[in-house]
Amino acid sequence: MTMNDQFCKTRRRLLKTGMALTLAGLGARPAFALVNPIDTGVRELDFYNLHTGESLKTAYWEKGEYVQEALTDINHILRDYRNNEILPIKSHLLDLLHQLRLKLDATQPIQIISGYRSPASNALLAAHSDGVAKSSLHMQGMAADIHIESVSLTHLHRAALELQGGGVGYYPSSNFVHVDVGRMRTW
Repeated sequence: MTMNDQFCKTRRRLLKTGMALTLAGLGARPAFALVNPIDTGVRELDFYNLHTGESLKTAYWEKGEYVQEALTDINHILRDYRNNEILPIKSHLLDLLHQLRLKLDATQPIQIISGYRSPASNALLAAHSDGVAKSSLHMQGMAADIHIESVSLTHLHRAALELQGGGVGYYPSSNFVHVDVGRMRTW
């Protein structure tokens, strides 16, 4: 066996091992991360903000990329309604909400109780409630408190848990589910 043959054999073995590790890693990813990154389909979201009365139905992903105008509109409807501050909402959160709607086959808009929360609003809420984290992912555009009119809260909660996209909080007395794209945890 020549040095070149040995090199090719070793290279093939490394490539096979790398491919096996890559494929094994896909099984451990959250369901929403399995959306094909070169998907040329359309991803839509439909929101109703309970505090402002605003509605938005938009395609935020088309032809393999995020639609900037739609992202701007989403950032606006998910803004901190207390002071109108806007922060870009993380695309992973939008993909998680999209996957949640698909999983639930929801036809009604996602009702937004809380999207982005400014540090000032979060501090105010945390001072008056034990249920608000002082370092909430809402302040990073990574979390939303939601409800869907046509879906029972327990079904929404269960679907969010099954997606394993990040944190999931269940608030039946306030009629919402918290979802975020932080580390996996439940409460």
